[in-house]
Amino acid sequence: MAVKYTDQEIEELIRERKRLPEEWRNQFVTRIKRSDKERHLDLTGDAGNKFRIIIRQSQFNESSFSVVLGVHVPLLNQLFRLRRYNGNNHTHTNEIEKVTVQGFHIHFATARYQRRGLREDDYAEATNRYKDVDGAFECLIADANLADLFELRNELRNFFRRRE
Repeated sequence: MAVKYTDQEIEELIRERKRLPEEWRNQFVTRIKRSDKERHLDLTGDAGNKFRIIIRQSQFNESSFSVVLGVHVPLLNQLFRLRRYNGNNHTHTNEIEKVTVQGFHIHFATARYQRRGLREDDYAEATNRYKDVDGAFECLIADANLADLFELRNELRNFFRRRE
């Protein structure tokens, strides 16, 4: 299967500085999808790439969440997931390695999984870097060169602490 991004390109996308748009509150609205609440935010990187942050959490199980960084693939109506920080409500098995990961885990996009026809971010590693959705978002900020996010951090803390 075709590889959309090589491992080097994936790392370059993750390292690209991403800035909060001035009118970010207008797009950062809560959507209820089945039993989850979700928000997303579109960002532009310094090199012109278009990124999206997606934050999803179950309304009923706080340990069921995902914090995702994706990049819009040019000329395709598709989001390529670069990183995904998941809660500890399920196990994950890496298909190629046949290794099961328990607890909190981070998914990484890889060329190897793309070549096998698997989802780009199907490879995951267990982590102890966070214990809730706030901590997962802080890891994304640290890992993905997100700039000027003080206001967004406060907004998210309020968002995930209230039950909607």
